[in-house]
Formats: sequence, C-alpha cells, structure tokens
Amino acid sequence: MRVLNLYAGVGGNRQLWRDCEVTAIESNPAIAKIYAKRFPEDTVIVTDAHDYLLQHSDEFDFIWSSPPCPTHSRMMKATRHRLRRYPDMRLYEEILFLQHFFKGWWVVENVIPYYEPLIPPTGSIERHLFWSNLPIPSVDLPPKTDFIRTATLEGRHKLLEWLGMEFFEEVVYLPGSHDPCRILRNCVHPLIGKAIMDECRGLVA
Repeated sequence: MRVLNLYAGVGGNRQLWRDCEVTAIESNPAIAKIYAKRFPEDTVIVTDAHDYLLQHSDEFDFIWSSPPCPTHSRMMKATRHRLRRYPDMRLYEEILFLQHFFKGWWVVENVIPYYEPLIPPTGSIERHLFWSNLPIPSVDLPPKTDFIRTATLEGRHKLLEWLGMEFFEEVVYLPGSHDPCRILRNCVHPLIGKAIMDECRGLVA
C-alpha cells in the first residue's frame, strides 16, 4: 500500500503502521529530521503538504492529512493573547478535494473547533475530528492525567510515555512557542492511527 502522510510531524499516527510504503511530508526541517530518524524506511520530503497533495495525490492508495489546527482550536477563541486570526480554510479545501477527486482511501484529522464544522465530520475520537471515506472506529486509549496540559521537560517525558514513543533527545520549539511538549501534543495517538489503518486494510482485503 502506497501511503501519503501529510503534515507528518514526528509521526504519532504513523508509528504502528506496518507493511506499507510511506511518503511523509513535513515543512519544518527540524521536525522532518526527527521523523526521518524514527522511520528511516520512509521517504521524507521537506515541502508544503497542501501543494504536494494537489500535485501528487494520484500516486497513492491511502492519504492521511492533519492540517494545522491552531486557528480552528477552541483555544483560539479563548486565547489569553487576544490574537484574532481567520480560520485556515486549507482544512476544508483538502476535505473537498479528497471527497471529489481522490480515488483511494483517505482521512483528514483536526481538532474539535470552536465553531460548528462547515463540513460534518465522519467521526470523532477524544479531541479529534475525522473526515474520511472510511468508518472511524472507537479506540480505547491509555488513561491520561494533567501532564497532557503541562509545558515542561518532565511533562514531555510523561507525554512520550503516554504516546508509547521511545525517548528522543531533540526538542523542537514551534514558531512563537517555548513549550517543549507542543510538538507531541500535536500527535495523533499511535493507537488511533493503527485503528484507522486497520479499517482501510479490512476494506482493501
């Protein structure tokens, strides 16, 4: 199975995928370096995922996309920084593109937004919404505590453990953030990624 993993991050959703050929797209070179170290068998390309999807979608059997979520998050409306931004419409552009032009299996993931979603989602798991042409399964995740919200190196260790990731030394601070955990909070839990991939494999079989 040829898989396109867009906005790949450090590969939370990809961690438990097996027996597939993965091309990962990540625009941040430091994050892409961590992903490549974790998944040396994948093809990692540092470029804009939104443009790559438009140009290369027909080369893949399954596409996973997790577009940037901050402008849709409930924190956007409750932000203490009083920052106002338009919602990033690339989320809905990709959903509509995949719905109407992609012939394979696909899923788009994002946070539960502060507004009623403009396109009804296919399903939800915890804080994630999913749009897909696959059934979205229920997934039992390990229990989590307040460490999910902490922004410390200690919290980072606990978050890595919760995600089932081996510890990696690199700490990447995203633009405008000094939170060592943020890149990990952006991850889709590996058990969710596996469950959705298993749904895809079941339909392919």
